[in-house]
Amino acid sequence: MASHNALQQSPASQQAPTDTCVMHIENLSWWPKSASAILKNISFKVQRSKILGIVGANGAGKSSLLRCLYRVTPPTQGSIFIGSENIWGLSPRQFAQKVAVVLQESPSDFSLSARQIIEMGRTPYYTLFSAQSQRDSLIIEQVIARLNLEALVDRDFSKLSGGEKQKVYLARALVQQPEILILDEPTNHLDIRHQLEIMQLITELGITVIVTLHDLNLAASYCDQILLLHRGEILAHDQIDNVLTPDFIKQAYGVNCHIGTHACNDTRQFQFSLLQTDT
Repeated sequence: MASHNALQQSPASQQAPTDTCVMHIENLSWWPKSASAILKNISFKVQRSKILGIVGANGAGKSSLLRCLYRVTPPTQGSIFIGSENIWGLSPRQFAQKVAVVLQESPSDFSLSARQIIEMGRTPYYTLFSAQSQRDSLIIEQVIARLNLEALVDRDFSKLSGGEKQKVYLARALVQQPEILILDEPTNHLDIRHQLEIMQLITELGITVIVTLHDLNLAASYCDQILLLHRGEILAHDQIDNVLTPDFIKQAYGVNCHIGTHACNDTRQFQFSLLQTDT
């Protein structure tokens, strides 16, 4: 890796690769000031209308990578393109029209209805002093119906359950009409039913999804491809069967893995055990 003091070309000034993928990440590295690298030479492509699951142990760099992808953290090195456009060459409004983000559940001490939260997703399309148009209203109502949220929209958002809040956040993201949806551990703290409901909803959206997950069984059941991070680097990126193997899982998580078949949907099913240590 280049020295931390080396002059870097600004992300927006680099040329885009010729690429048909919806998102292309090239030689991305990131480190905080006066610290070692958290992400190291990350390169991968995101296929249009597919679900990419990003997995790895705690501290592997999953959240740091997402923060670069949704433009909160500029990479120290490397480039991120949507189509042929470098994301750092887009205005915040342009970027928000292409990428929507659903983060882990955040505190909600404000008194807004679920509908008001969902309506916020149209903000990137408003101009100064503009009001919600008939088209905006139609898009909002279509998303509410698609996610079966009619019974929730007039309720106080802060009073909803964790699973209900995640569905509202997802609806807010969808009314942005993004090309890419980024989700940071959307099933975290949810019960089993709500985990499955959220993941099933994600598979039915028909758009490009990048999602970080802790649960490898959920990743194997719902993702099209897996990117496995280990200590800030890509350990593997491919189809599920080529990434979620006992050898890769042992290297990334430090556990033994036995792989079977899920009785309901014939996907891979994982069981884990601690490594035996010498005595």
